[in-house]
Amino acid sequence: MTVYADRGYDHNKYRRRLRARGIKPQIARRGESHGSGLGTVRWVVERTIAWYHGMKRLRIRWERRDDIHEAFLGLATCTICYRHVQRFC
Repeated sequence: MTVYADRGYDHNKYRRRLRARGIKPQIARRGESHGSGLGTVRWVVERTIAWYHGMKRLRIRWERRDDIHEAFLGLATCTICYRHVQRFC
């Protein structure tokens, strides 16, 4: 298993912890090019979070109750999925 990380995690303690768990770290060093293209492509999770932040009501949490906020998250997810599927139809 390999973990890719950006320069913000460039520290030997992170590399040691990953190797101790049997994970190969691919962490960019500061001042050097990474070589994997990390950072040039917006990953799926970051893109989805950006889509959620496009929904004004979710950008700043105005709701005090968790159930109402969760309902708006569900509506945003449905809207995002609909827009994504609509491109193929």
